[in-house]
Amino acid sequence: MAMDPAGQTDSGTAGVIARPPLLFLAAFLIGFVLDRLLRLPFPGPGLVSWIIGGSLILIGFALFAAGIRNFMRATTPVPTNEPTRVLVTTGIHGWTRNPIYLGMFLIYGGIGIAAQNSWMLVLALPLAILIRYGVVAREEAYLEQRFGDAYRTYRQTVRRWL
Repeated sequence: MAMDPAGQTDSGTAGVIARPPLLFLAAFLIGFVLDRLLRLPFPGPGLVSWIIGGSLILIGFALFAAGIRNFMRATTPVPTNEPTRVLVTTGIHGWTRNPIYLGMFLIYGGIGIAAQNSWMLVLALPLAILIRYGVVAREEAYLEQRFGDAYRTYRQTVRRWL
């Protein structure tokens, strides 16, 4: 399930620009405020939006929970401001390297669709760029430095997102 670097006591972290849940929360709040100040049209009827949005939220929660569960089983911290103890490569992490962030995006998008909030969907692109380069790229560099060949092999066999 997990690989521990032999004899390493590195206490460094990935040095991400901000905690990812805070970035998602900020985008959510900005989208909510913009929707109240300058509402954009949203295509489709409310029931369809609720069904699609609700489905995305459920799938997102499942991915998010599976990723958290994998980290807990491997006894490695989830928060990006704590050092990673082991490289988790099985379970949901055998399908995608970022199930927690993928789950967060699906939840975020699902809320935007269910609420018929076009601004949240517009903000999903800058949020994705911010997460990709301000969080994931830094985590990848950290994991490669920390776990070396084990992480490089994992990165070559498992996709970043899907």
